[in-house]
Amino acid sequence: MPVCPHRCSVLVVEDEPELQDVLRVALEADGYDVAVVDNGRDALRHLRTTPTTCLIILDLFLPVLNGHTFRDVQLRDRSLAWIPVIIMSGGVDAAREARELGARAFVRKPANVDELLAAVRRVGCLRARQRPEQRAAARERFS
Repeated sequence: MPVCPHRCSVLVVEDEPELQDVLRVALEADGYDVAVVDNGRDALRHLRTTPTTCLIILDLFLPVLNGHTFRDVQLRDRSLAWIPVIIMSGGVDAAREARELGARAFVRKPANVDELLAAVRRVGCLRARQRPEQRAAARERFS
């Protein structure tokens, strides 16, 4: 039986529905599988049931379980601690908080999609390469 190539996904943890949609479309157009949740509790549940997640984009100000608490729980869980995080926030001290939380990158809100995609490419899983047919489809969409 042939081995399937690794296909990782990005988990977006963001509570603003419009931004969720923008990020999903941009990331999918860039060749990533994308899952979206709107709070830290649902993010932990998703991560514990979806082993293909290779990158997390995390807002700090979330309902139910905020980004700070989520990150603390993630780092204490050995099965999740390895997953890199990009923090996206508009908070006054968000860049400092991102460093303190061990984020691999920080993107200030309101989000610049090109800046976020550059951070995802820089930080993301090296095994998450677009297949040739995905690159061709993306080129056709934006031509």
